[in-house]
Order: sequence, then structure tokens, then C-alpha cells
Amino acid sequence: MAHFAEIDEQGIVKQVLVVPDEQEHRGQDFLANDLGLGGTWVQTSYNHRIRKQYAGIGYKYDSTADVFIAPQPFPSWSLDENHDWQPPVAHPEDDVMYAWNEEKLDWEPIVYE
Repeated sequence: MAHFAEIDEQGIVKQVLVVPDEQEHRGQDFLANDLGLGGTWVQTSYNHRIRKQYAGIGYKYDSTADVFIAPQPFPSWSLDENHDWQPPVAHPEDDVMYAWNEEKLDWEPIVYE
């Protein structure tokens, strides 16, 4: 099976569909024409072998880099040269569980009561 993401004019993923193995080599044509779905379809890889990561609804396809980029998790995070979102403060490297606090722009330990 092969997975294909439908992208809109801005490169945003609208849906992801599975194509049978025998149609993988012509998946975009199969979806757009044979099934009559139209649109622009780009193959994505469930096991991350092509285009960086598996596309999901709301992801963006960067055609220049030929990768799918996850939605920005927080307004303060920035995209690095590897197309990964990075916080303004590095995640602590210890055994404590942390959650990002956007108001404080810092990591906070998760406390279970």
C-alpha cells in the first residue's frame, strides 16, 4: 500500500488516502483521474522513508525542500534547517517529564497528584 496526501494551493494537506500496491507507481493519476477526485496528490511515507515524515491533515508540503512539515505547535517555536519545530528554550535533559508553557516561554515539570 502507498499513501498519498491531497494538498491545496498553499500546500496544506487536506486528506491522506491509501492506494493499492498495483497503483503506487501512478498514484497521483489514479486518485485524481481514475477515481475522479481531482486535486494535487503527493506521496507520503507511513514509515518516514520519503518527504521527512508522514503527512497529516493540516501539515504543509514544502515543494522546494520536498518535505512535509508538521503544524507549528506553539507561536514561539521556530522551524530549523531540518524542518523540525524548535522551542526558544531547549528541553531539559533529565528524567523529569516536562510540558511547554507558552506564557512563560519555558518548560515546566509535569506534577501528578
